[in-house]
Amino acid sequence: MTDQLTTDLAEGIGRSRSTDYLNMKGMLSDDEIGLLVKVRDFGESELLPIVNDYWERGEFPFEAIPKLRELRIVGDTMQGYGITPMSAVGQGLVSYELNRIDGSIGTFMGVHVGLAMQSIYILGSEEQRQRWLPDMAELQKIGAFALTEPDHGSDSVALEATATRDGDHWVINGRKRWPGNAVWCDVIVVFARDTADQQVKAFVVEKDDPGYSATKIGGKVSLRMVQNADIVLDDVRIPDDRRLVNCNGFPDVAKVLMGTRNMVAWASTGHAVAAYEIALTYSQRRSQFGKPIATKQVIQSQLVEMLGDVTAMQLYCIRLGQLLDQGEVTDTMAALAKYFCSVKARHVCRMARDVLGGNGITLDFHVMRHMCDMEALVTYEGTAEIQSLLVGREITGKGAFA
Repeated sequence: MTDQLTTDLAEGIGRSRSTDYLNMKGMLSDDEIGLLVKVRDFGESELLPIVNDYWERGEFPFEAIPKLRELRIVGDTMQGYGITPMSAVGQGLVSYELNRIDGSIGTFMGVHVGLAMQSIYILGSEEQRQRWLPDMAELQKIGAFALTEPDHGSDSVALEATATRDGDHWVINGRKRWPGNAVWCDVIVVFARDTADQQVKAFVVEKDDPGYSATKIGGKVSLRMVQNADIVLDDVRIPDDRRLVNCNGFPDVAKVLMGTRNMVAWASTGHAVAAYEIALTYSQRRSQFGKPIATKQVIQSQLVEMLGDVTAMQLYCIRLGQLLDQGEVTDTMAALAKYFCSVKARHVCRMARDVLGGNGITLDFHVMRHMCDMEALVTYEGTAEIQSLLVGREITGKGAFA
């Protein structure tokens, strides 16, 4: 049964009416459909067979990086520098499909492309883009992004890491917590407060810079393959040409975060679709009291609720991607999509786990991995509560953060 279930994961948007219930394939271009199919085929043939083992061991599958390099899916609407051109919807579909297989792989790419590369692309000069982005586009150098600190998560605007100008160099001190890829990345974009003007600036730190150290955070039960780190910056001295010149305050950081919230919405939808597909397939194959459990009213009710949530999430994501391509997305649009999709995806994963009964807690059936990983997606790039406060402030005109 488990082998057949794995095979049946090939059913999905564009291939299965049960998942693409409103025929959203018709809203995609031929290039976007081709990208979706390419990533789906790769994920099911190359990633799905290995992810449970790596997830259980809490280790990253470095063997996947050369294969991802050949796939050429580093895009995210950036242009040039060896980056594969794609629409915002196309990049969303990449995140959707990778997370439909595994959240750790999806997060690895999201951090590298959507956070590290986009920070350099949005906040860097042309010379800085030319220096780092081509190697990153080829996955020859891997990036990370360090904003959150041990004492500053949701209030990252109050970060305490400092950067002090010393002639033609900057000296950075402080601590960061949770950056994905940071244990072994080549470059990491670090945000620190300029001691001269108290504004947040961005710096590219390299893994061999003296004073930089990253220690793997252990004991995680979510995104176990992602190598999150506790980082210490102890008088890290870097030249001025590694300060990203277009970051002059926290509003500039927010420009990067808006795009990543879009990607988390897509990623959440991928997790939810995987959970729904597994629950549907399982219900048709699992018999109790002499009949498949799919014949039971309670199971059908759960499946329909899950399908409704999945369909709404797909519509959110496609529309948000279209608005991004048109340059019409606002911060709060992205916040609402991240809020809705992450909260609903966590609920869908929990319902799927219920449908599977005792089998739901085993890695063989994948749902528990998706359910655990969704706990991280609800939190990172701004918790569901913070997204709610952002949208609430926008629609009422009143802040409720304190």
